Amino acid sequence: MLLPFLSRGITQVAWVVEDLDKAVQMHLRFFGIGPWHFYRYGPELLSMMRRNGVDTEYAMDAAVANAGATRLELVQPIRGDTVYHEFVRKHGYGKVHHFGLAVDNMRESIEIARRAGFAVTMEGSGYGLDGDGHFAYLDTEEAFGITMELMERPKRRRPPWKILP
Repeated sequence: MLLPFLSRGITQVAWVVEDLDKAVQMHLRFFGIGPWHFYRYGPELLSMMRRNGVDTEYAMDAAVANAGATRLELVQPIRGDTVYHEFVRKHGYGKVHHFGLAVDNMRESIEIARRAGFAVTMEGSGYGLDGDGHFAYLDTEEAFGITMELMERPKRRRPPWKILP
């Protein structure tokens, strides 16, 4: 089965970090990339959170910045059973966790992935100002050596809780 997800390229590269502020400062110092927008993905921001198809509650802090056409994301797991905590147990901090792939229709994209044998391991939605925005992580690490995240971006984003610099 042909997966269409890479047709728009890799739009995001994400690392799991132990200390978000320290990681952002390192990227600012060595690469000059910024500004960094900070968000907490948890019950305050998400209307739906699932882990392996089961409703759950989790939280992670993320900082995003653009490096050319690619968005960089640094993620610090906070609480709950997340794909990030699982990744850290297996691989440690400071490593690339996932590639983000932009999709226009999340339901259709998840169904295509499932038919190809890739389950959704964690997802969340509702982080846009209008209740839109949806992300879904696929269990692609064994097949491709990395997790793939499907991202249906919101039309309007909530403001970040912090911006650096």
